[in-house]
Amino acid sequence: MSVRKFCCVLGSFLCLAAFTACDSQKKEAQAPADSATKGAAVESQVPEVAFPLKGKAKEVLSGGGYTYILVAASAGDVWVAVPGVEVAVGEEVTVNEGQLMQNFPSRTLNRTFDVLYFAGGLEGKDVQGMPHGGAAESGHGSVAGSGDSFSAALDKEAGGATGQDFASDVASPGSGKAVVPFVDLKVAKAGGDNGYTVSELFAKAAELNGKKVRLAGQVVKFSPGIMGKNWLHLQDGSGDPNASTHDLVVTTSQEAASGDVVTVEGVLAADKDFGYGYKYNVIVEDVVVTK
Repeated sequence: MSVRKFCCVLGSFLCLAAFTACDSQKKEAQAPADSATKGAAVESQVPEVAFPLKGKAKEVLSGGGYTYILVAASAGDVWVAVPGVEVAVGEEVTVNEGQLMQNFPSRTLNRTFDVLYFAGGLEGKDVQGMPHGGAAESGHGSVAGSGDSFSAALDKEAGGATGQDFASDVASPGSGKAVVPFVDLKVAKAGGDNGYTVSELFAKAAELNGKKVRLAGQVVKFSPGIMGKNWLHLQDGSGDPNASTHDLVVTTSQEAASGDVVTVEGVLAADKDFGYGYKYNVIVEDVVVTK
């Protein structure tokens, strides 16, 4: 073989080796990016869940005072967690007002849920160790006999593993994070000496604490069967949406539908904390509803 031909062969071999090494490095460099992209895609695939959520319990786990349920809903399988209740696999359940948690680490189950909805309870189900609605009625707010508040138990269950305050993100129906957006409407003020608008009840909460008040408004949200009560969001067109003083929650044993214009009368409570993450600057309790 001539020297010139040998040099050409050697050069070709070196070029091929260099190309192979470069291609290998390129693939290695791309692998983390591809994995990250796939991971981001999985995290973004959060099911659109409408509450109340109904479906069969496909899997049931217990830990930290909570019952974790894989619900086979119309939108697909959804994991939810509620304060401890008795649920059997295959049982039909209705989940009230869930709040999304992503990458939630359950300390007691030694498992991280990519997507999990925390809720105040299941319709028609009692928290273990309590009479129906016991937390709200007693005011103790204990979770499955743990003696901790819902918020404290939730943080304990998360184990502080991520440094996030998970309890601060759990919204009850009517607490600060579940306020219904302002609806452009006008409802006349309720009559009588104890008749007020929504904005007036927020402004005079301290003065009216523990007193019976009347309010006329439109039902903009109805959440049934939570802690033994029905929860109504009422608006009358007054109040400041920027300060969340336009949307008032009342509790009742009666029913109403979204869109109903009603007059309610009950006892106002300021800075009310039921436990379970149910905290309100102003709430009117056990109201009588008239249409």
